[in-house]
Formats: sequence, structure tokens, C-alpha cells
Amino acid sequence: MIANEPEGQPNDGPGTQPQRKLFFALWPDDATRAALAALQAPVAGRLTAPAKLHLTLAFLGHVPADAVPALLDIRDRLAVPPLRLAIDCYGYFTRPRIAWAGMTHVPAELVALHEDLVRQLAAAGFSAATHGSFKPHVTLAREAKQAPPAAPAVSVMWDVDETVLVESLPDGRYVPVERNAQPA
Repeated sequence: MIANEPEGQPNDGPGTQPQRKLFFALWPDDATRAALAALQAPVAGRLTAPAKLHLTLAFLGHVPADAVPALLDIRDRLAVPPLRLAIDCYGYFTRPRIAWAGMTHVPAELVALHEDLVRQLAAAGFSAATHGSFKPHVTLAREAKQAPPAAPAVSVMWDVDETVLVESLPDGRYVPVERNAQPA
């Protein structure tokens, strides 16, 4: 089993294989991203940069760079049904102080997609970090003292038809990983 390295510990010193910090996500198009960014208006805290707004399906952490082709194969095998997500509520994770936007009613197809991804990752020897049950959300802010006061005035409708393997780069950017692309 490929173990995840602790956060911030890429283990890429001399004699070790380079590591990449990766996760699977639903990645919004530009119009959806702008609508999600508008949901940050009533949120207090360190706002997530609009370019980084996404919905995480599975966080892998640091994995060997040569594992990327296998992860892209998993991405390509996923049966992603066309989904329409209604981002219509706010929430708050107390312990990490994260304000987020999510769904009042999570589609069963989204839960099934997550379960299929985790199953395929496990079968290939990867371990996805979990923090209890799957709670699909878009992180709006970190270091938030409280949840936003009310539900969004307007729901964001997000049409999803694919999953993306994303790399979290040392400079803080999130970049979708493509086949034959050199790491940034």
C-alpha cells in the first residue's frame, strides 16, 4: 500500500523518489467558479482564492511521482454520470475552522462516484485520507471564526461530467494533472 506522507513532508530528499501532493476533485468551469466565489461575500476568514475553488472527492497527500499514470488511469475509468449539483447551503467545520458551501440534498450519484473512486484507489494500493463520512463541500474560507449567518441568497447550479486529478503545488496553486505534462 502506498502510504500518504504527513502534510508538508514530501520526503523527496537525496536517494528518495520525488513526491507530488495530489487529490481528486470536481473542478468547476469558469462561470461556475465565479458563482461559487460570489458565495464568499458573507464569509469571514482567510478566503479561498477563486482559482482554487473545487469539491474534493479524495485527498491522497504526497504520493510518488511515478504513481501519476496509475492515478490518471483510475480517473479515466471512473463512470461519471452527468450531475447537477445545487450548492444551496453554508456549513462550518469547527475544529479546522472552515466555512464551506454545500448541498442540502446530496445526489446519490455523487455519493456513488465517491465510493467508486475510493474503491478503485484501494484496489490499486492507494489510501485516500478520510475524515469520517463523505461530506461534499467547497471550502470558502479557512480560519473562519463562525459559519456564514444564513443560506446563500441564490443557489449555484453546477453541472459536473468529469473528475480531475489535481496537484497542490508548493507555491499554493492547484493545477489539474494531464497525461504527458511535466510537473509544474
